[in-house]
Amino acid sequence: MRRVLLIFGLLTWSAGLATNRAGAQTGSDSELPPGPGAASSSISSGSSGVQQVDGVAVRIEDDIITESEVRELAAFQLLVDGKAKPRAELIRELSDQWMIRSEANATKYAQPPAADVDRAYAEFVKQFPSPEEFQKRRVSAGLTEAAMRRMVAQQLYLSRFIDYRFRPEAQVSDDQVETYYRDEFSPQLKARNEPVPPLDDVDDTIREVLIQRAISDRAAKWLTDSRDRLKIDVVAQGSGS
Repeated sequence: MRRVLLIFGLLTWSAGLATNRAGAQTGSDSELPPGPGAASSSISSGSSGVQQVDGVAVRIEDDIITESEVRELAAFQLLVDGKAKPRAELIRELSDQWMIRSEANATKYAQPPAADVDRAYAEFVKQFPSPEEFQKRRVSAGLTEAAMRRMVAQQLYLSRFIDYRFRPEAQVSDDQVETYYRDEFSPQLKARNEPVPPLDDVDDTIREVLIQRAISDRAAKWLTDSRDRLKIDVVAQGSGS
């Protein structure tokens, strides 16, 4: 279940889905996902069917993140982890997603094919004890299946872009692989009384783990630097738009 939570922890989730990056390419003729403000209307409808007037949670550059987006992310975290993060952390995650999406849009990075989204969604559902349990928890969290598919598609797109953007810089040396094998990989297996395979047998796996670490580190630094340059105004809850 913790692995599922990677979907909204963009930097870590990119490692979980990096192997799905094949087929993701840049292309000017692809339909790009809209920004948060464009994706949200001024009126939202909850699971009860009662319409609610939406509010502005964050003004970021010339765009907005809405209260409905904050609620939706909180509902997703409730579904996956049984509880949602504090509002400030939800807003931070949504702001990070906005920055990544804006960069991806600027480079005309293509959305993943529908078949890839279907596979990602199926893998997501498999993290739950059963499909029935997933549906039960989804409904309890107030999330429609359409919303779930949209969020999975968006996060697959964003994680692939992170991999595309930073993988070329994530170089790993043979010495780094050997150090990881000696200091982390082997001790962990020994602690579980499991056999330790020869380095040659796990070289590619270890190399990919280290590449993902490097991608996450570079992405985190980029987000921090970008955040410092952006005009981000968090609106007090209940103050309206």
